[in-house]
Amino acid sequence: MDIARCNLECELNNTDHHTDLNGVDRLIVRRGQPFIITLHLNSGGYQPGVDDFRLLAETGPYSSEKMGTKAIFSPDDSIDDTRWSASVSCSEGDYVSLSICSSPDASIGRYSLSLEQGDTVSLGEFVLLFNPWCPRDAVYMDTEEERAEYVLTQDGIIYRGDHKYLQGTPWNFGQFEEGILDACLRILDENPKYLRNAQDDCSGRRNPVYVSRVLSAMINCNDDKGVLWGKWSGDYKDGISPMYWRGSVEILRNWDTSSCTPVRYGQCWVFAAVACSVSRALGIPCRVITNYLSAHDTNSNLVIERYIDENGKLVKQSRDMIWNYHCWVEGWMRRPDLLDGYDGWQASDPTPQEKSEGVYCCGPVPVKAIKEGQIVFKYDAPFVFTEVNADVVTYLQHKDGSVQKFLGTSQVGLCISTKSKGTDKREDITHLYKYPEGSKEEREAFERAGHQNKLLQQQLQPGLHIKIKVSPEMKKGCDFDVFAYVTNNTNAAKMCRLMFCSRATSYDGILGDDCGFKDLLNLKLAPGEEKQVPLKLNYCKYGSTLTKDNLIRLTAILFDYSTKEAILAMRTIVLENPEIKIKVLGEPKVNRKLAAEITVKNPLPEPLSSCCVFVEGANLTVQYSIGSSVAPGADAKVKVYFTPSHSGLRKLLVDFHSDNLGHVKGYRNVIIGK
Repeated sequence: MDIARCNLECELNNTDHHTDLNGVDRLIVRRGQPFIITLHLNSGGYQPGVDDFRLLAETGPYSSEKMGTKAIFSPDDSIDDTRWSASVSCSEGDYVSLSICSSPDASIGRYSLSLEQGDTVSLGEFVLLFNPWCPRDAVYMDTEEERAEYVLTQDGIIYRGDHKYLQGTPWNFGQFEEGILDACLRILDENPKYLRNAQDDCSGRRNPVYVSRVLSAMINCNDDKGVLWGKWSGDYKDGISPMYWRGSVEILRNWDTSSCTPVRYGQCWVFAAVACSVSRALGIPCRVITNYLSAHDTNSNLVIERYIDENGKLVKQSRDMIWNYHCWVEGWMRRPDLLDGYDGWQASDPTPQEKSEGVYCCGPVPVKAIKEGQIVFKYDAPFVFTEVNADVVTYLQHKDGSVQKFLGTSQVGLCISTKSKGTDKREDITHLYKYPEGSKEEREAFERAGHQNKLLQQQLQPGLHIKIKVSPEMKKGCDFDVFAYVTNNTNAAKMCRLMFCSRATSYDGILGDDCGFKDLLNLKLAPGEEKQVPLKLNYCKYGSTLTKDNLIRLTAILFDYSTKEAILAMRTIVLENPEIKIKVLGEPKVNRKLAAEITVKNPLPEPLSSCCVFVEGANLTVQYSIGSSVAPGADAKVKVYFTPSHSGLRKLLVDFHSDNLGHVKGYRNVIIGK
């Protein structure tokens, strides 16, 4: 059999394997699923039983049959989808078509394909990915709706803000954009495990658990030439603010084209979003998760201790923190390395927080193991368990140095959120991570976790109660009131001291400057009486103190003179940015030029300067500068033009930035016709 050339049938195969959005100029297939190649012959045609040959598929620099990175197989009468196999599907004249199937647990990555018939003839190269459509693959998902959302969808919503004011931020995952798959494969080849032992690493790539753990380490750059550099304080003049990013495409391209120089800068939602893009690109179903009031326990005792002074300011710096929210990812896969029943969503966290096995990575750990308190399960179960379940103990440090414990408890792990399948609505998945507070199942989970503190510390409800309520609208640029409600649930009159304070804060719990303070030394409460104490927050005071997160921490401390008890109430509020209005002009069609009109009203009592509009999505990234400043109450308007190259539902992501308003983000869903 004299082979003239080989046609890898890229368009046919890529479409059949759901990889055509990567393009059809090269072969990209998924494991455990047949693909077709056509051999064009010089003369003589193909003679069964005479033209015997073998096929070789190899990946990695040192391929080995023993390590599973080299497969040698001959054509059979039919395909065997449990292993590497081939069959002659058609033979006519001067061509022969071969159907080839990879093993459903083959290593992913770049492969060379060759034919042995005495001499070895190269047939070409292809990329092999995980296959959520294949029941034998460890990442198999049951429904098309799930595969569409967690593998094929290129944009989504990431939740930020506060558990009482959840903000959905649009994100362009862009896993099928030009050059992204190559960048993702390069991440695997730059990881230290590959550099130490390429053969072992390539063999490990058959396992999505192994690949997820590699990605968790490589999305941050703390131990390696990873993708993102994390920064949570100071300015970003030597890089780009995490607030700037609207998607993963620019980040991955910048890393890939700069010889793997880490991109500055990222924070948790950026780390998680990039990890989601890479996972989906490689074929692992993935979604971004947000955990509100997320505990960061550095000493593995499952307890977060906080010390504050009478002004609500942290007085003892501890690496144990409670973040306003924290983002990580979940990947869908089987766990044959664990007991039965722990397949499904696995939590993995690429944000560098604590080392695991000597490397800054976290997970993957079964979400079900977190719920059941199985903290001995691989990987890093205690850390993730604490993020959603830790006990929080807060102490008041008086001016004389004495310390007393506050009555009452604080919760962590609230409103755990992700984007719903097929819609832009939020899905609350708290029930997947924890049982309802106080339930029998929750107590059993804590017992399994070896954490008895929460069961033993049965706090008695104090006679005095305090809670914080806020105004229905708290828009950035406006003055508004917040309220401390103090209730005396005893039969005796009470004389108390109330300290009500507010401070700017960042999402990771670091407190900033004072935004407003009230100290009532002699607050009288009759038996059964409730009093409302307002605190006015004026833009002239809080405007200059706000961080990029638009968060203010409210703290109310009530001190009972008669019992010497202290009661604490805390709440974080999010100041609303103005709405971005996006109007698409014309009927959206592939390869037809469209315009979008973008309008933002200045809500501040001062002009906006250095205004820019960034637009991303639907295969475009553009930037427009608005030359003049925008007066108070005036509209900033800009018209952008773009030409979609793919049909379907896409998000048009808009980021309006100015010096004194920061980044304001919005989006518009656009259905692009063929």
